[in-house]
Amino acid sequence: MTVALFAGIAVSDYAAALAWYERLLGAPPTFLPNDIEAVWELAQHRSLYIEHRPGHAGHAMHTLFVDDFDTVIGDIAERGLLPVQRETYGNGVRKATFRDPDGNEIGFGGAPVAGHEG
Repeated sequence: MTVALFAGIAVSDYAAALAWYERLLGAPPTFLPNDIEAVWELAQHRSLYIEHRPGHAGHAMHTLFVDDFDTVIGDIAERGLLPVQRETYGNGVRKATFRDPDGNEIGFGGAPVAGHEG
């Protein structure tokens, strides 16, 4: 069975959100299915998309687990975005949370630093 994930995020200002997600993800959308949606393919069969739906904006909570946490967070910072929260869980797993202009939360998680005993 192949499973494809399309994680959707409702936004109130499409143009502002498009620019913010391009900075967060480091690239323009993979494709634009219409004039109110933008889709980024993050990995095969795994996509994140924004959609202009003002009445639903601000409630998304998605976390992307990445191989090179420090590099990803550093690259995002170089593009001008800083996490609003950083956490390290008891098992050493790290998470950095970003909030878009509507308050939607996009987190990036990473494996424990080598040598962490959880």
